Amino acid sequence: MRQLIDAAADQLAAAGVGSPRVDAELLAAHVAGTDRGRLAFTVPEDGFAERFGRVVARRAERVPLQHLTGTAAFGPVDLHVGPGVFIPRPETEALLEWALAQPLPPQAVIVDLCTGSGALAVALAAGCPAARVIGVDDSAEALTYARRNAAGTAVELVRADATAADLLADLDGAVDLLVANPPYIPTDAALEPEVAQHDPAHALYGGPDGMAVIDRIVDVAARLLRPGGLCAVEHDDTTSQRTVDAFAGTGHFAGVTARRDLTGRPRFATAVRSE
Repeated sequence: MRQLIDAAADQLAAAGVGSPRVDAELLAAHVAGTDRGRLAFTVPEDGFAERFGRVVARRAERVPLQHLTGTAAFGPVDLHVGPGVFIPRPETEALLEWALAQPLPPQAVIVDLCTGSGALAVALAAGCPAARVIGVDDSAEALTYARRNAAGTAVELVRADATAADLLADLDGAVDLLVANPPYIPTDAALEPEVAQHDPAHALYGGPDGMAVIDRIVDVAARLLRPGGLCAVEHDDTTSQRTVDAFAGTGHFAGVTARRDLTGRPRFATAVRSE
């Protein structure tokens, strides 16, 4: 097993994969049907080397690891992912941690715009079991995954444009927390093949400056949030100040704050709906 993983790690490193050893171990665990921590005690069964070699070859072609395993870990939950849905990133876990640390009412109303796989909605529902959590996305493919991930939870899923002027109009002024991980990458940004070739473009790009969707989500948040309601929106690491300015410029928010992800990069902005 160790020899197979060593060879796979070398193959992935030569292909430019950023974390070759970790990916090799995770793929080996997936093929062996075990946990990564138990690989040292796992004896490869007949046919393992061939099956492992096939998935390693696909990873060397820069197919995302999560497409090969079919899952992605996000905070306290494991999510079903695959072609057609944005793969949740560890960077967004900083926004999740911030949201879960807020003093929300026990039966809070939480809205997750651009929910994609349902990552934030499902994780927030796990952390706030009495809350009403609503995830919104306009992609039928993404919502197929979100429904699988939300199965057995109280998460409500709505297919709609997250920036529509009448979105969730029955909740105007009643939402306690609104979060969003919208398309925010500038259209001319250089991306890794795993992202550029496999994540849906609709979930990635936010116009020339990355702000096209964020600017409109700020307006939706101003309408939906109750006075004192909280908002957190993820953004590109080049548009932190622009996102802060978008909130501040409406005149509807106080306490607008730029925040960093777990690597220290500017990643999301938070704000409080003014009285």
